[in-house]
Amino acid sequence: MTARSGRWIQQWDPEDETFWKRTGERTARRNLLFSVLSEHIGFSVWTMWSVLVLFMGPEYGLTPADKFLLTSLVTLVGAVVRVPYTFAVAVFGGRNWTIVSAGLLLVPTVAAFTVMEPGTSFSTFLLVGLLAGIGGGNFASSMTNINAFFPLRKKGWALGLNAGGGNIGVPVIQLAALAIIGASGGPRVLLGIYIPLIVVAAVLAALYMDNLASVKNDTGAAKDAARDPHTWIMSFLYIGTFGSFIGYSFAFGQVLQNQFDRTPLEAAYVTFIGPLLGSLIRPVGGSLADRYGGARITLWNFVAMGAATAVLIVASMQKSLALFTGAFVVLFVLTGLGNGSTYKMIPGIFQAKARARGLTGEAAAAYGRRLSGASMGLIGAVGALGGVGINLAFRQSFLSYGSGTGAFVAFLACYAVCFAVTWAVYLRRPAAGADAPNPAAEEKPQLSYAEV
Repeated sequence: MTARSGRWIQQWDPEDETFWKRTGERTARRNLLFSVLSEHIGFSVWTMWSVLVLFMGPEYGLTPADKFLLTSLVTLVGAVVRVPYTFAVAVFGGRNWTIVSAGLLLVPTVAAFTVMEPGTSFSTFLLVGLLAGIGGGNFASSMTNINAFFPLRKKGWALGLNAGGGNIGVPVIQLAALAIIGASGGPRVLLGIYIPLIVVAAVLAALYMDNLASVKNDTGAAKDAARDPHTWIMSFLYIGTFGSFIGYSFAFGQVLQNQFDRTPLEAAYVTFIGPLLGSLIRPVGGSLADRYGGARITLWNFVAMGAATAVLIVASMQKSLALFTGAFVVLFVLTGLGNGSTYKMIPGIFQAKARARGLTGEAAAAYGRRLSGASMGLIGAVGALGGVGINLAFRQSFLSYGSGTGAFVAFLACYAVCFAVTWAVYLRRPAAGADAPNPAAEEKPQLSYAEV
């Protein structure tokens, strides 16, 4: 492992046990730590409008539909920017892009600090909210970068910890809002806290992270990933897991306010609990997937998500706040488990395809890293669009029925389809002889993904 100016590592082979134990693991864990910090603050900035709308009382002149539209558009931008953020790692280097992407978080935070007051037009809030979407991109670049640092046997744990540590940025900013609301502070106090934290994250990334020279800007990998059907299948499954997590994170407080007449402080008391537990459990989902297989964990997780959603429908119809809150928190936990297991599946799928091509050793590992890294940006972007759908579904449900019940029925149907797709593609037994070598395997490998 050698380095040059700008902290570039020229040779990196985490699959080599000797290399990994001697220097690789220590370096990978250091980069993971500071990647988590930057991504954590990125998530806080991305989801800060889920908190800011709680501060925005009648004097701001916004309807519940306006607020759901605002959070939907913030989620949309966060999903879209994940694609270029993924490939920025290969263009600039993981360390270099972490510095840049962390610094960019100052733009939406300072802008929100400037306009957050009654009398500001709704269009201005929408524009500033769109800027906050760039915080969602940090996840994609961070996951692509960390994916390259760790060996396959450790990816479920590493990616789960990286993503979980980032996801915790959601409940942390909600907890900070709770403290500020409880102390009768305003939204500018919250924003003022995050401005120096952003600077600290960028400086620490510059001091302690590394770039991997082996992560090349491979446009062919992006095209290959986009052509592979598994990229889009996993994107759909990720809509069900992460799309649910981020969508509910934006919407939970608003649902409590609009459906159960909670005050901002009452909503803030419970809003953070679901995202916090969902974030903390994500590495567990990755570890369970390492041990039992991501597809199996994902399959049964969708069953549990469906059951929790059914309870939410009952609670919503009966107007039971206690049952509703408890079921929602359970659903958050399950989204976190599913986030970890689905992301573990991605490198496993492409490793399986490498074996089907007859590749072994470092050649198979390189093939898997190349396509899994490229696909993660697309999967993360499409998955985050699920958060847009959830907020739009809640908006329409409240406009049509005055409650979120209609939206939960739609979510239940979605989880049922996710279950069916997971079973049909990754767990159903292949036809006899499907794993035998055949000339068509190059174009459309017939594989068993039971170990994915």
